Amino acid sequence: MQALKRQNIESSRRSNGQEIHVGISDCKVARQPSHLVTVALGSCVGIALYEPVMKVGGLLHIMLPNSKQFPGTVKPAKFADTGIPFMLLEMRRAGARLSHLQVKIAGGAQMFSGRNNNFQLNIGERNIQAVRAVLKQLGLNLLAEDVGGNRGRTMGLDTSTGQVMIRTLGSSVRLI
Repeated sequence: MQALKRQNIESSRRSNGQEIHVGISDCKVARQPSHLVTVALGSCVGIALYEPVMKVGGLLHIMLPNSKQFPGTVKPAKFADTGIPFMLLEMRRAGARLSHLQVKIAGGAQMFSGRNNNFQLNIGERNIQAVRAVLKQLGLNLLAEDVGGNRGRTMGLDTSTGQVMIRTLGSSVRLI
């Protein structure tokens, strides 16, 4: 009986697509039918790119706004200014037409604060602003966002439909 259940689970995964996990400071690109998922979006920002004609999606989980303060870093997905161009290159390699891209972002929460408002790190807000600036600089229009607040999020992208699922800690799932 256990073997049959396991076989049914494996079969449903194949028919519904592969779930691909995107870690912190990571970027993954996939074609349909895949589900890209990233967790632990606190002050980090998740950027979902989707090309509906070729059904190619990418998910990037950036940690910091700018790489210039960290010379010699070899992980472009860690930063907004290097991660977004890196993901565009990977999307192009997967066959996406950049002129058709749909862009959605989530995260950027204010996770840490001091005893008063003068001691706020504001990494989340700085990440949001950096992502928006890089997207604008690259000529990419932001279709939807779920940013700010003070709670972590999980973000998922369905490469078959382009739908982006957001699960905020303590709230129900919503689509953006």
